[in-house]
Amino acid sequence: MKKAKHRFDYVSLFLKILVNISVLITVLILSFIIIYIFVKGIPYIKPSLFALEYNTDNVSLFPAMVNTFTITIMSLLIAAPLGIASAIYLVEYANKNSKIVDVIRITTETLAGIPSIVYGLFGYLFFLVYIGWEFSIIAGALTLSIMILPLLIRTTEEALLSVPDEYRQGSYGLGAGKLRTVFKIVLPSAISGILAGIILSIGRIVGETAALIFTAGTVAQIPDSIFSSGRTLAVHMYALNNEGLYINESYATAVVLLIVVILINALSTLIAKKLKKG
Repeated sequence: MKKAKHRFDYVSLFLKILVNISVLITVLILSFIIIYIFVKGIPYIKPSLFALEYNTDNVSLFPAMVNTFTITIMSLLIAAPLGIASAIYLVEYANKNSKIVDVIRITTETLAGIPSIVYGLFGYLFFLVYIGWEFSIIAGALTLSIMILPLLIRTTEEALLSVPDEYRQGSYGLGAGKLRTVFKIVLPSAISGILAGIILSIGRIVGETAALIFTAGTVAQIPDSIFSSGRTLAVHMYALNNEGLYINESYATAVVLLIVVILINALSTLIAKKLKKG
């Protein structure tokens, strides 16, 4: 027994060291990427980059920033309610042994692994060719909402499953119905996990290029309507790099994009804490 215990202690110590090394490597890589982008991009951030209109002299990223926020909000408004509602149905209402539920879960996992360029090609063929829209913000937002839907369903489902059944039973014991239990007990308890899925979705939307080039286009201006074309920050950065004339400005755009993602994550974390306390 003592030998087995010593062996278990050695294995535990080895795994602990391995995990700590992995965490350290991850932090170092992340720190290197952030520092590298900041060092390369901050010297080239200037007021002209935030001009209202883009031209070849100022290479303004302001229109791309507006388009990024617009597409992000539109995509979440479409995908988040559908994803959360689907997860609620799968966890709270659907028969656990149903074949349909198994098919839905397999389909969701399959869709989550499809490359974004395939979603872009689908969006192009369906929204632009079949429906007849031109390159537009709405086509890009709908394509991205389809792309992030599996992620939202899976993360919300895991968050709901993590809520102890005792919470539900206690609510039923006090006379609450199914719907009231879901919205008053289960969802508030799972809010952190749900917001984590939303944060991951925002990260995927903000960093997406392939799907948007096929659907939203690359026009460097603030669109007149949701049916007008426009590029996001990620597409803007790709376009500048692809031209080969504005490499320094593309690094500056990367800095702004990184700051935007950090601010969104910080804001989402703050909202999650306030909702959990409430």
